[in-house]
Amino acid sequence: MDLLKIAILFIITALAEIVGCYLPYLWLRRDGSVWLLLPAAASLGIFAWLLSLHPTAAGRVYAAYGGVYISVALVWLWKVDGIRPTGWDLLGVCLCLAGMAVIMLGSR
Repeated sequence: MDLLKIAILFIITALAEIVGCYLPYLWLRRDGSVWLLLPAAASLGIFAWLLSLHPTAAGRVYAAYGGVYISVALVWLWKVDGIRPTGWDLLGVCLCLAGMAVIMLGSR
């Protein structure tokens, strides 16, 4: 699987996880409907399935996925929560993505 496809798969996987966690948050903290739990459960199921599509060992995928998850979560913070990431947030994302690159692209 080429690098672009893996990156897109990581991003979609992160979105599925974030949606699966954000909907119960809306229910619990913002008086949302209990019906939000159904699409949340579906989203988390899709998240688990998407993780299984990655072409390398599960532990390596989980470790590398963390960097992408953090990046997508900060975009979510900005676009959904309306809070612009700080310079420190961006530095943290860069460090996480560098770690992800070492894990995924390092020699075996």
